[in-house]
Amino acid sequence: MSAFTQQLKGNWNELKGKLKQQYADLTDDDLAYEEGKEDELLGKLQKRLGKTREEVETEFSSWSK
Repeated sequence: MSAFTQQLKGNWNELKGKLKQQYADLTDDDLAYEEGKEDELLGKLQKRLGKTREEVETEFSSWSK
């Protein structure tokens, strides 16, 4: 499990709230998290936000500091 995946699991509720604040057009379905499906979640977010995986990970990391 990557460090990013561990960060995502551990801080999902906080990250989810920040995503909703930053990107009001995200739906609960876009933000549905299932353990073990982190890559699928990131793929959905990449598509909806028009960002690369690296950009999404960098944004999450900056919020978790």
